[in-house]
Amino acid sequence: MTEKIYFDRQQQLKNMIADSGLDGILITNLTNIRYICGFTGSAGTCLVTPSGQYFITDGRYIEQSKEQVKGFDRYIDMDTNLSIIKKNELLKNDTKIGFEGDHVNFTLYDSMKKMFSGINWESTKMILEDLASVKDETELDAIRTAVDITDKVYEEILPMLRPGYTEKQVANTLVSKYREYGDGEAYSPIVATGPNGALPHAVPTDREFKKGDFIVIDAAAKYAGYHADMTRTPVVGEATDKHHEIYAIVKEAQQRGCDIAKAGVSCKDVDSATRDYIHEMGYGEYYTHGTGHGLGLEIHTSPRFSPASVDVLAENNVMTIEPGIYLAGWGGVRIEDDVIINKDDCEILNKTTKDLVVLD
Repeated sequence: MTEKIYFDRQQQLKNMIADSGLDGILITNLTNIRYICGFTGSAGTCLVTPSGQYFITDGRYIEQSKEQVKGFDRYIDMDTNLSIIKKNELLKNDTKIGFEGDHVNFTLYDSMKKMFSGINWESTKMILEDLASVKDETELDAIRTAVDITDKVYEEILPMLRPGYTEKQVANTLVSKYREYGDGEAYSPIVATGPNGALPHAVPTDREFKKGDFIVIDAAAKYAGYHADMTRTPVVGEATDKHHEIYAIVKEAQQRGCDIAKAGVSCKDVDSATRDYIHEMGYGEYYTHGTGHGLGLEIHTSPRFSPASVDVLAENNVMTIEPGIYLAGWGGVRIEDDVIINKDDCEILNKTTKDLVVLD
């Protein structure tokens, strides 16, 4: 990432802060810290005030912060981050400073109130997350690369999807290959065969693949910190009429979600496009989760496709579209793509086929 990218993000943040009637913001969530200044370590705080922008951390990160942090003056000490702020008088009384209400626990909030009694602390929600939901070209390139790796690895593990191999063996191979080709796994892979596929977030087990099993494979790579997310559901050995029926319904629902997704469309409407069709086909009660979510430096970001969403899609949101049907005791089907939201449509990034694949 260039310094200009971080400068642009910081300027947008300051504009959002001003629009919210705040004088500044204390950023404690590490993902948001990475987004706004580039720091990838495990401990740090960013403070934006009318007087300046400050990055605070401890002595473990002297060299790393010197190399990574863009646009912030660095303050490094062995004290707590709040104590460093107080010691260096980085906060002035009678200012209104926002904090990330979704990420600050009560203990930290209590310390903030006691240590800075002259500050008017105001809880904020999703300021950084909303800013980060619209991707720049550098971010889009990183996500495209993560998706390319995901497609490549999926093709490489297909020979393992047959009797004699287990869910765990495939999951471990996926992780190994993601680490070989990219930054590693975007999340712990889901490899769920037969009845286990009825669990949307199944944990891989020692169950071997059997003829007639659907295999739900929800696994993806990470590259330059950015996450991909893909699900495909092949069947082992032979596909019955029921396999074809359930798969065709999910595939059509997923395509309907892709067809409607574009800038200006409500996230609720995208969810409805998939959910209403599955309901019409008689399987509505077996579709038990939202249709998708944003992708970025975390695997689940804003906005989200769900029946309760009030979000509206914007250009360069990166989203998943992933309806599913889950039948207890039998199995499940989920089909998931990553898409970039454009003005008039969406770009589907995944190249792995969505046709029903029957594995010999």
